[in-house]
Amino acid sequence: MTIRCVKSRTILRLIPAAASLFAAASFAQSEPVPATPTPADKPPQGSAERIEITGGRESDTEQRRQSTAAKIIIGRDEIDKFGDSTVGEVLRRLPGVTTPGAPGRGGAPRMRGLGNGYTQLLIDGQRVPPGFSLESLTPDQIERIEILRAPTAETGARAIAGTINIITREGYKRRVNDLRLGFAYENDAITPGLSWTHNDSAGPLIYNLSASAFDNHRRSSNTTETTDTRLADGSIAQQQRESSQTAEHRKGLNATARLQWRLSESGDQLTLSPSLFHSEGHSDRRFQLAQTVAPTPPADPLYDRGETVNDSRFTNARLNGQWRQRFAGGTRLELSGGIGSWRSASETQREEFRNGVATPLRTLQNTADTRERSATLTSKFSRLLGGQDAAPDSAHSGVGGVEVEAIRRSETRSGDSQVDDGGDNLQASSTRLAAYAQDEWNITPHWAAHAGLRWEGITTRGTAEDGERPVNRSSVATPLLHAVWKPDPKGRDQVRFSLTRSYRSPGLGTLIARPSINSKYPASGANTPTSPDRAGNPDLKPELATGVDIALERYLNGGGLLSANIFRRNISNLMRSVTALETVPYSPAQRYVARQQNIGDAVTQGIELEAKFPLDQAIEGAPRVEMRSNLSVYRSRVDSVPGPDNRLDQQAKATANLGADYRFRSLPLSLGGNVNWVPGYETQLAENQRTRAGTKRIFDAFALWTFNPATALRLLASNLAARGYESSNTIAGSTISETARSYGPSYTNWQLRLELKL
Repeated sequence: MTIRCVKSRTILRLIPAAASLFAAASFAQSEPVPATPTPADKPPQGSAERIEITGGRESDTEQRRQSTAAKIIIGRDEIDKFGDSTVGEVLRRLPGVTTPGAPGRGGAPRMRGLGNGYTQLLIDGQRVPPGFSLESLTPDQIERIEILRAPTAETGARAIAGTINIITREGYKRRVNDLRLGFAYENDAITPGLSWTHNDSAGPLIYNLSASAFDNHRRSSNTTETTDTRLADGSIAQQQRESSQTAEHRKGLNATARLQWRLSESGDQLTLSPSLFHSEGHSDRRFQLAQTVAPTPPADPLYDRGETVNDSRFTNARLNGQWRQRFAGGTRLELSGGIGSWRSASETQREEFRNGVATPLRTLQNTADTRERSATLTSKFSRLLGGQDAAPDSAHSGVGGVEVEAIRRSETRSGDSQVDDGGDNLQASSTRLAAYAQDEWNITPHWAAHAGLRWEGITTRGTAEDGERPVNRSSVATPLLHAVWKPDPKGRDQVRFSLTRSYRSPGLGTLIARPSINSKYPASGANTPTSPDRAGNPDLKPELATGVDIALERYLNGGGLLSANIFRRNISNLMRSVTALETVPYSPAQRYVARQQNIGDAVTQGIELEAKFPLDQAIEGAPRVEMRSNLSVYRSRVDSVPGPDNRLDQQAKATANLGADYRFRSLPLSLGGNVNWVPGYETQLAENQRTRAGTKRIFDAFALWTFNPATALRLLASNLAARGYESSNTIAGSTISETARSYGPSYTNWQLRLELKL
């Protein structure tokens, strides 16, 4: 496999600047460190000499350095710096991580710019259930975040872009009792919040309890302009503008616990981890529709104004357990299991009016209730194969495991579904079996390797009232190889190599063929290409990706690092939503329907740069400002789609972060800020479909005043200098091309929080 250079004007402009930053920090580190301070190095009399003491657990940077598989670790210190209120705010500043949608509105995190499903999201090593939002977790409930750019046999291969594993707070013997009270202000709406974390021990029991409550209020607005253009002469056949104003209210309670019993002095342990997340939401959306260019012949618009009211509830409860037993000879057995259940319910009413008429032109009422139950059972066996006592630099260990997961889902819909085929009730199930083996070996002081093989099989079944039983079966074998080369075993430089196979499996929602009607256009007539219905495809195959990663890392004095990583993924059986005009049983007219389809092969590649260091290590005499920066540039190509811009769906060309924080020595004050940038881009989805996403620039800042070791006050501003966000979607038919352009403002979110250590 060859690695092609990423050719882009963006790369040419930005890489020299990043390289200069790398070189400056690297040059500063190349100077020898004197064994004892010279007189010029000694602090003046009367000043406080800065003393650093290290010990205990390895730092995040050191854990990253020692890992054979490429891993980025973000620990409590880094998470606490900004004092973010949501996990999404933490993740979007991490290397290569983006969030979709408008600035400040968040969404599921994505790695390497790839869309939904390419990034594996885990909480304590378990996959996040569908419908669960990471926004339900507060940063106070997180111990650390692990980012794996390439899959491993143990963590799973459903990670073409990579894996984000969120580890919840662990119970250490050190007692912690933290309380945070505050409120946020955004667009004239006030949101109070509270979080509490408690660590303690009682004999052999070490426990951690975390809880948070929120009551979010949010207002937003949006405008969508839809233009139909005649392909023959480029004239406008029709143009409509819909503007909307939405008020949302969401409240909830999150609670997690980790109970660890120490069963023996050798490290045997039993752990129970219950969790409960519950939220309720209400939204009121008012919209207006106006014809700016009337069609020929003239026709009345569908409606002039309307309102949609939605009430929703989501509950997720889970209990995980783990038993760990150590045996003689460096052997360890782990048995883990979990049971969980989540339920999502919603009620929606949509009313449409024409001006001057009090009676609704059309009323739609729908209720939906989705329940899912899951159970997992895993066994993991690890054994030290040699080298630990006689030759610790050549330690050799093996790990093997088996995983079983069963998921059962039921969906009930009632009201004006407008669909007669498939019924209102659905039962679906998914069974997953996996087995893996991996070997981690310090071959020589210069070389370490991590090799593994994983097999995974998934069977999905669905049942509906009409008797149809779609079944989808798939299995994937994924060999994985990681290696680290250290030119000098005692030095700070190392090179990483990864050759992996990964995959992306279709979810239940994309497999089960249940149509969902676009609420804007009744099933009694036709719809438009930019407002299609949606349906599943039970014949989907999983995407397969063969990938290579090469990284150069330099670890600096004082915990800093410089890293440059290039990657490539060759993808087959690419899944993409395809919109086409279909004859459907639920309408007398042909309707545009969007379905996931396997459309062929694709390739994605990129370069990722990261630098983190104190400024005084790069510039002599500079203040000790902690600098953090990363730049990622991506390029992709879908073979079955004509170019230019035939990139993977929703993959931005680049993403970058530049952040810094500083703690004053004369004042109990810490300041910090971060700039996040994602450039706008266009994507050719099909020969007749094209989308565009606008540029995003997000500036965050914080100030922390520490009154005493137990009391602090934090002011946090997210999305300062808020900018609007634009996007568009164009689909061409035989005679008409339709373009929908959307625009909406974004808002600055201010937060004030009192942080107490009780």
